[in-house]
Amino acid sequence: MAFMSSPVNLNADLRSPSVTHFRKGFVIGWSRVAILLLADILSIVVAWYLAVTVGTRIESAWTIDAKLLPLILAIKISILTARGLYKAGNSRRDYFGLIKAISLSEGLLLLIAFLLEPKAYISRSTFLLSWFLSLLLISIGRWVVDAGLEAIRKRGAVRYPVFLISEVEHQEKNLKLIEQENRYNVIGVADSSCLDKKNREKTFESLRKMGIAEAFVSWRAIQKRLHVCWYFQTAGITLRILPTDTNSFFPKSESWTIGGIPSLTVPVPVIVGGDYWMKRCFDFCCSSLAILILSPIYLLIALFIRLDSPGPIFFRQTRIGLYGREFKVWKFRTMVQNASQLQAKLEAQNEMKDGVLFKMKDDPRITKVGRFLRAYSLDELPQLFNVLVGQMSIVGPRPLPVRDVEKFEEKHFIRQEVLPGITGLWQVSGRSDITNFDDVLNLDNYYISNWSIWLDLRIILQTVRVVLQKTGAY
Repeated sequence: MAFMSSPVNLNADLRSPSVTHFRKGFVIGWSRVAILLLADILSIVVAWYLAVTVGTRIESAWTIDAKLLPLILAIKISILTARGLYKAGNSRRDYFGLIKAISLSEGLLLLIAFLLEPKAYISRSTFLLSWFLSLLLISIGRWVVDAGLEAIRKRGAVRYPVFLISEVEHQEKNLKLIEQENRYNVIGVADSSCLDKKNREKTFESLRKMGIAEAFVSWRAIQKRLHVCWYFQTAGITLRILPTDTNSFFPKSESWTIGGIPSLTVPVPVIVGGDYWMKRCFDFCCSSLAILILSPIYLLIALFIRLDSPGPIFFRQTRIGLYGREFKVWKFRTMVQNASQLQAKLEAQNEMKDGVLFKMKDDPRITKVGRFLRAYSLDELPQLFNVLVGQMSIVGPRPLPVRDVEKFEEKHFIRQEVLPGITGLWQVSGRSDITNFDDVLNLDNYYISNWSIWLDLRIILQTVRVVLQKTGAY
């Protein structure tokens, strides 16, 4: 099996867009939110002035010159936002949610007024009128915005350009389902083979050229290609998973309805790729700082290795990284000089059940100092230099030797589609105590599917605990 030996290209990571950009359909979506927000603000202002004018007038800071009107607007709009009443779809038509949001905001304003001015406040009639008129005018305003938007969309304007990927026999049914929403313009249709590995790059290049904002993909077309959701995210395209007869879970998905039928969607952040480049900046800064702080420990470990056994201080081994690219991983030497030659004689004692990885609890090749370094994972410290130059990340699937990758089955190669790491879910879930590579693969799959900055931070904290406890280390 041949592997690439060219330098690692950061843009090849499954989670990394070639250019950080706004998500597709950003302008349409935020224009709708801006119009709705403007209508709500206007309704709240008019409702308040009418309430103050019609209600029993009592002089206070709440009624004189509208000094506290900005506070009233801030509280009501914040609660409407928190209730999700500016989200796409049917959220703007959630009038029951609107009643609860306005009632809560009026109650909060009443509490604030009591705490600030316990002896002076607007009359009860003004308060009740403000509540009623806010509900009435906001509801009317939203109905007008909704009716106007629907009329414009029926004429073919303000529609999201979308693409359908589905089995041929279900395409007609899925097209009818999409048309019910009256906010999409279907630009093209393709079968599920367009998401196959050999066709994937060409497919996404075509989607980008067509300016597709959302892609509708049937569950059957994507269930064996779960990590393809990252391709949609890095392209800035919202992924909508069309419902099937079976209830299935999709990583990073949210509940959504189309034509009144429950479905799933994988949303795209406003700035596509921002979180991934935050990860790369974190890697660079942390590795630089760690190398500087740990430099005395590096020198001390080097001295002990030199005194313990003959041979070099560092061990450089060819590992397989992104998309099969070879690179040299750095470690402190923990074995005798001819360890690679001795491994062939020890293959029969491999404790990994499927033989993909090579692990022995009492490996005779490990030196005395090497056993201590492995127990506390100190032999991995030089890999901070691999992180510094962009060949690895602090968190990610472990890069494996050529010998191990040559034993891979097709399903195993998904772990090669993200930047390898020093630590990961495998390391914090038992490390060498896991004796089946499929279990390792399941952990890597979970990490790739559910990756976030917060997951990385959690793994780093768990790594510290696992290393101090020497869990699964040998």
